[in-house]
Order: sequence, then structure tokens, then C-alpha cells
Amino acid sequence: MTSDVLKVEAPSGKGAGDENFPVGSFLLPARLRPHVARFYAFARAIDDIADNPDLVPDDKVARLDAMEQALTGKADPEAPGLDKARAMRDSLLETGITTRHCQDLVSAFKQDAVKSRYDDWDDLIDYCNRSASPVGRYLLDLHGDGPAQYPCSDALCNALQVINHLQDCADDYAELDRVYLPGDWMAAEGTDVTALAAGRASPEMRRVLDRCIDGTRALLAQSQLLPGALSSRRLALESAVIVKIAIRLTDELARRDPIAERVELTKPQSLGCALRGVLTALLGRS
Repeated sequence: MTSDVLKVEAPSGKGAGDENFPVGSFLLPARLRPHVARFYAFARAIDDIADNPDLVPDDKVARLDAMEQALTGKADPEAPGLDKARAMRDSLLETGITTRHCQDLVSAFKQDAVKSRYDDWDDLIDYCNRSASPVGRYLLDLHGDGPAQYPCSDALCNALQVINHLQDCADDYAELDRVYLPGDWMAAEGTDVTALAAGRASPEMRRVLDRCIDGTRALLAQSQLLPGALSSRRLALESAVIVKIAIRLTDELARRDPIAERVELTKPQSLGCALRGVLTALLGRS
């Protein structure tokens, strides 16, 4: 990694293999996977900037501004450290997809740089609408499905985001002093963010987590309509797999304590979800 790149990016070392869900898997058309890879690389780069504990908020926002300017063609073409944004811009021009989805991601990660608490569920979902929904909307546009499918896609992506927040709730608080749990739900249960440092969920915090899980299940119920509504068979297969993984992870979060342990699926569990998802999608389209 060159020093020029480090002036903008703040790489965490995470890659697609670190995600809960398949990113640009073989289920997607081969001709589109390079575009998905560029989108993921851009999203990973800006997310890493927002999550870097060694950067102050103003520095994070300035770096994110530079990435957005390169994305929209407003940056100096010779400015260093913006290769992923420029590659994303080239991809969007080639595919005819709007920059809006990428700009929404930038907006969410700028918010991460300066905001660390969420008042209520609606406040959290507003964040998810910019940090997660744009991913699904980009994939829909890339595969030729349009805005009619956005609502179910948004529900799935937002559910995935909340699942991730629940998985990381203790680490986010410890490492970034960032808490995505609704503040009014914690107050109603007589607890607060300091309970995330207890090493295990108190009864009060467990009830807050369970309310988040209930909200996630409601989103997933809507998202199950997505695979059958897609014109792209391959995207339908991928989305069906993701739905099954999300449902299983939600069940695990309800059964286990994400404050006491990292709640994730084993490889056999993930494989089982993938097979069930593919089978469900194929039967649903036959």
C-alpha cells in the first residue's frame, strides 16, 4: 500500500471473505462480477475510513468527501489515493447506473464519523436506508431489475445491517464508542449503553436485543418476496441464499448472547442455508 493511498484510504484488511453473506459469488453472471467487485471495493474503502479508530471525525469526513468527488468526476484527476472511487465511476459509466447509490453510502459513512447514538428504531432505519439499502438497489439496477423491487430489497438489506449491528454491538461500543441499539428502547428497559461492556447481556439488555430481533424478523418476512419477484434468475438464487442465511443468523442471535460471544454460522450451517436457498428459488420459479 503506497503512502499516497493512505492519505485517503484507511484499509482495515477486511475483504469479501470476512462478510456474513456472499459477495459477488459464482451465482451471479460472470460478466457482472467485475462490476460487483468494484462496488464492493469502493464500499469497503469508505466503510474502513469511517470505522478507523485512529482518525478524528473531521479527517474521516474530508477523506470521504474526496472519495465522493472522485466518484462524481469533480476531483483532480491526478489526485492520489482515489483509485477505487475512480474505478467505481468508470464502472457506473459503463453500466449506466446512477451514482446515487454510492453517494448514499458515503452519506451514511459520513454520519458514522460524527454520530454514535440512535434515538429510536426509525432513526436507525434511516441510517440503514443509506448504509445498506443502496447495496441491494445497485445490484437490482445492475441486473436489470428496477425500482419496483426496491422495497423488498431494502427490507432484506436493512435486516442484514441490523443483524451485523447485533453481532458487533459489544465490539462497536468498546472500539468505536458507537451504539446502534435504539436509545428509547434501552431507556424503557431501564438500561443504557454501559451494559454492553458487562461481558454478558443483562435481562434488561436482552429485552432490547429481542426487540431488535423482532424488528429484523418483520423485515425478513417482507424480504422473502424478493427472489420470486426478480427477472434475473441468478440474482434470485443469490438473494434466496442470503435470505436463508439471514433467517438462520437471526434465530442464532435470539438463542445466543452476542455480548458474550461472536454469533456467526458454522460452515456447515452456511452451506445448508445456501442449498435451501437455491432449492427454494428454483422451486419458486418453476
